[in-house]
Amino acid sequence: MHVPDGFINAPVSAGTGAVAAVAVAVSLRGARRELSGGPGEAGERTAPLAGLVAAFIFAVQMLNFPVAAGTSGHLLGGALAAILVGPYTGVLCVSVVLLLQGVLFADGGLTALGVNITDMGVVTVLVAYGIFRGLLRLLPRARSSVTIASFVAALVSVPAAATAFTGIYALGGTTDVALGKVFAAMVGVHVLIGIGEAAITALTVGAVVAVRPDLVYAARDRLAVRLELRTSPLATPGAAARAASGPAPEPASAPESESAPESAPASESAPEPAQEPESAPGAGPAPGPAAGASPRRRSVRPLWITGIIVTVLCAGGLSFYASASPDGLEKVAADNGIDEKAKDHSAKDSPLADYGVKDISSARLSGGLAGVIGAGATLALGSGVFVVLRRRRAEPSSREEAPSRAEAPSRAEPPSRATAQDPARPSDGSGASEPSGAER
Repeated sequence: MHVPDGFINAPVSAGTGAVAAVAVAVSLRGARRELSGGPGEAGERTAPLAGLVAAFIFAVQMLNFPVAAGTSGHLLGGALAAILVGPYTGVLCVSVVLLLQGVLFADGGLTALGVNITDMGVVTVLVAYGIFRGLLRLLPRARSSVTIASFVAALVSVPAAATAFTGIYALGGTTDVALGKVFAAMVGVHVLIGIGEAAITALTVGAVVAVRPDLVYAARDRLAVRLELRTSPLATPGAAARAASGPAPEPASAPESESAPESAPASESAPEPAQEPESAPGAGPAPGPAAGASPRRRSVRPLWITGIIVTVLCAGGLSFYASASPDGLEKVAADNGIDEKAKDHSAKDSPLADYGVKDISSARLSGGLAGVIGAGATLALGSGVFVVLRRRRAEPSSREEAPSRAEAPSRAEPPSRATAQDPARPSDGSGASEPSGAER
């Protein structure tokens, strides 16, 4: 659904550009909160994955799938990004993808960049996130409900974006085409594309939920119910770690957990799961050695590496087998004359234009290399933006803590002076301090 130059006139393109700029600015502020601390979780779990989500969206967008005779579709990615890393960060993820696609690959007009960010980024993220959160309140508290909600949210977000494009075209379309005809054609084909979007989104979210449910930003508060129940005093040792880490916990040796109370005070060792009762009525036996001796979270590195591998395979290999048919918007534009005033992309002579490396004769090698370059550039740019945002959010917190620590001695001074002047304090031998304290 990448809108090229010439579909929308200059005033409306400028207006949507302003809307996109405001949305990105608001998202930069909101993403700081999402990346520095989500609902009940630390943001260091979100930040490393945000750049990967952007790269994954770029790679999967190269996999056009057939939806009708002579028409194809591809992932938009707004729903997936909003669910995995949050709505504000999701808008930034899609914006990074669209920016690099327009600049490097001549995909989506540069003057229409605001239209594309508003339509494919803002609209899809807001619609998908709102539907997803609403469904979670209605569905049972289960992991399967998260997958179902992600499917429905992604399915609705695509025709919603098609409807938004129709509205933008009504305001600034450059050709005289009946709006009812444009609306029917756009929504009709994008409902079919939405099914593919929903399947990809549900499979991806379901895979993350299966191994690391704590990394699904939009569902953390719902999936945390089971974690809270398993960390109660009646839970088996290590159950909290198993619930947070998924089906493959990292075992810890029992001797280490048993030695904790000998080397640490009782107040420090009390929170350790190993100090809880070994069994309780209704609690199942632990499957193996005592797990969860350490309350630390599992590393996101395995999931991050797996995501990199899948992204490279999609961009560098599977993209060769993508459908060559025009996507939904291109097909509707050609059939209805919307593209009569379309303009050539200003970056059409780019070395990576049309997702191929210039001067490489092999189509497979050219397309695969271009995909890997694009995914790598998206990962680098996205990760850089999100790391900077997280650090800028953390700096004010550290500055706020410094004065509080500096003020601590001053708060302690009055009691120390009162103690020094207390008549009941034993004399230091001079006998002068006791009368002076009583006289004062």
